[in-house]
Amino acid sequence: MTSTNDIRRSFLDYFEGQGHARVPSAPLVPHNDPTLMFVNAGMVPFKNVFTGLETRPYKTAVSSQKCVRAGGKHNDLDNVGYTARHHTFFEMLGNFSFGDYFKEQAILHAWTLLTKEWGLPAEKLTATVYHTDDQAFDLWKKIAGLPEERIIRIATKDNFWAMGSDGPCGPCSEIFYDHGDHIWGGPPGSPEEDGDRFVEIWNLVFMQYLQENDVQIGELPRPSIDTGMGLERIAAVMQGVHDNYDTDTFKALIAESGALTHSATTGENQASHRVIADHIRTSGFLVADGVLPANEGRGYVLRRIMRRAMRHAHILGAKEPLMHRMVPSLVAEMGAAFPELVRAQPLIEATLLQEETRFRQTLANGLKLLDEATGSMGEGDTLPGETAFKLYDTYGFPYDLTEDALRPQGMKVDRAGFDAAMAQQKAAARAAWKGSGAKASDDVWFDIAEELGSTEFTGYSSTEGEGQVVALVKDGVRVERAGAGAEVTILTNQTPFYGESGGQMGDAGTITGDKVRASVSDTSKPLGRLHAHQATIESGEIAVGDTVKLAIDVERRDAIRANHSATHLLHAALRNRLGGHVSQKGSLVAPDRLRFDFSHPSALTPQEIADIEADVNAEIRANETVGTRLMTPDDAVAAGALALFGEKYGDEVRVLSMGRLTEKHYSVELCGGTHVNATGDIALFKIVSESAVSSGVRRIEALTGEAARLWLADRDAKLREVAATLKTSPDEVSARVTALVEERRKLEKELAEARKALAMGGGGATAPAGPEQIGGVNFVGQILDGLDSKALRGAVDEAKGRIGSAVVAFVAVNEGRAAIAVGVTDDLTGAFSAVELVKRGVSALGGQGGGGRPDMAQGGGPEGGNAQAALDAVRQALAEEKEAA
Repeated sequence: MTSTNDIRRSFLDYFEGQGHARVPSAPLVPHNDPTLMFVNAGMVPFKNVFTGLETRPYKTAVSSQKCVRAGGKHNDLDNVGYTARHHTFFEMLGNFSFGDYFKEQAILHAWTLLTKEWGLPAEKLTATVYHTDDQAFDLWKKIAGLPEERIIRIATKDNFWAMGSDGPCGPCSEIFYDHGDHIWGGPPGSPEEDGDRFVEIWNLVFMQYLQENDVQIGELPRPSIDTGMGLERIAAVMQGVHDNYDTDTFKALIAESGALTHSATTGENQASHRVIADHIRTSGFLVADGVLPANEGRGYVLRRIMRRAMRHAHILGAKEPLMHRMVPSLVAEMGAAFPELVRAQPLIEATLLQEETRFRQTLANGLKLLDEATGSMGEGDTLPGETAFKLYDTYGFPYDLTEDALRPQGMKVDRAGFDAAMAQQKAAARAAWKGSGAKASDDVWFDIAEELGSTEFTGYSSTEGEGQVVALVKDGVRVERAGAGAEVTILTNQTPFYGESGGQMGDAGTITGDKVRASVSDTSKPLGRLHAHQATIESGEIAVGDTVKLAIDVERRDAIRANHSATHLLHAALRNRLGGHVSQKGSLVAPDRLRFDFSHPSALTPQEIADIEADVNAEIRANETVGTRLMTPDDAVAAGALALFGEKYGDEVRVLSMGRLTEKHYSVELCGGTHVNATGDIALFKIVSESAVSSGVRRIEALTGEAARLWLADRDAKLREVAATLKTSPDEVSARVTALVEERRKLEKELAEARKALAMGGGGATAPAGPEQIGGVNFVGQILDGLDSKALRGAVDEAKGRIGSAVVAFVAVNEGRAAIAVGVTDDLTGAFSAVELVKRGVSALGGQGGGGRPDMAQGGGPEGGNAQAALDAVRQALAEEKEAA
């Protein structure tokens, strides 16, 4: 038997041997078509090549493209498990020509591969062509030798393909395989064509024309080829089975499902096992490509798929979470062809386990209530929409799950009633919001969010992508278009731009389109759900409905990511070194720096700062991968993640784990920001300041990466500059500065002594006058020009010691200011207070106060010209005190 892996390999090998470039599968999230939720056909990654917007270094290509059809118009979810060929995930084998070969070579390749390489019997094959495509009809006769009755002309759009209302289009030629007359059905175009006997296995699209508004306007200058063959369908044909679920890959997954649930895989259990086998593939590949369960957008579709499989596991009697235990089998079957499955296996398993653990409780409650609500209903009855909405709104039981649960019983759900109840709830929420005191300026954002839903953020896994403009806001008002020079806020259905939140600054970059170029200076996050790009239209015009390319400033984002991840490591290092009382009190994550506020009662010592910095850099050097999980806030905290007190979290949070793993990772925190892939991407961490913010709150400012290197380089340059000035080496600067400081202190002391001696009349100058008598008390008063105020007390003490009994008042005048010191010998302190006397002198100098002890006090003022008046004020005070006595 030819395995599915063998078929994929041989298809790729054949076309590579024919000169085609082997192109790996693109991720399931399309980056070149914002109208698509997932890549749903093999040609999607090549769309811009076909339209001429992109060139590649090859003209022919071959790929096995991962595809998902589970949302929007391409939604096969409800049929999966109940039919032979419906899947949510499938692979599309395709060969492509971008203006190289055309119809003849495409038909020749298809016929050669099917009949000569793979050995399918020619008599089992039938071809269809568009009814006016005589060229294709004749080529099938010439190349394959098919009789005319097995080249069927189809007049409908089934055999005419178009990329959209505008763009390339052309006729198709489909190849069908006849499974035999033991199966009911007829060839395409016949009344029995809906039967299962004839199965389409390959579609050859001949891109031949260009159309506008669904009208052909001419031929393409370079006709091209796009083919698509479902791997699962051709595997069924080549393995001799009629049902895709009987092929080797599905049989292995179904067998694993049966073993894990201890249940038969046929009979009434068949559909449930098929659902599980299909959905584990879709879930695994979506998670591997960066999609995580969520309440909106792609994440919601993934959650819906996961939960549908989990409900069928419940039907099969699984008592414990099942889906995560299916992942090893999925990796064993498909990991060799898709190594991203191998790399993401731990994340896939953790995500499925978390989701199923949560959902089992929701499922148990919902099914119980659903059983009660349908107890009196019978086949053909309809569950009221209000009941379905109550299950959804109150108990978290999704509408589609209610619908799926009732399907086997032949019951329906009143969708119109459900939608009406949903609309009523939204109206009530809007009224409550308007009455909550919210800012009037937020009204426009609420309108947009209510009408269009949340922006889907794709920036965790990409730095650029396409989006569709869904709203433009200028000066607080929605507009339909904006021209060159306008400052406008642009909202798209999806974006890689991070909106400012959680301390992390918003992204900047560019938004471009066929007719516009805009620079984005910042991205905000109104209502916490929308990503609003603050932009200036540099050229052209932008309008609602336009498809645009969004590209963030990658260098700026990388710097922000490094700084954000460093704050997590810093937080952990602070807690490890200072204690568990440390908690985050605020942060700023900018491209050029980070700021982190934390609770701590005292300043950090230089050694503590050095230790914390060393700890963070040790984790950076370890270069461990940064892990991401999606959890409930309660589960995350229970698992050891740090949550910020007072922060509002939704039903689900991203949990970031980084650093080395001992009992747990060095840092585990709840965070919705963008981060490095591995700690080594931070490169370097340097604390540049530590200060107080308020009582009990400290602030660290730090740098990472190139900014940290430049900071250190600047400090090194300044050190070398100082060393050169000191005529020594950088290593000896500290010792040299210490010696200079000591030398300066010595010189300053000698200078002070010299100045004092000079001021006091020493050094050959006239000796100070002897004491004068004021009411029988010795008083010495003198103005000492140029004496440092710090030397005043020493001068007063010296005079007191020389005279023995006296009141001494000296005034030092320097650069227009004056200081006065008054000393009273011990025998006179009962009669005179130096504090009171100095206050009189200070007042005369234009100052206030003055303080000290009864025997010594000092003060000063700005009016140095009043020095003599200050001494006279002390004299007057002495005379008054004596008279009062």
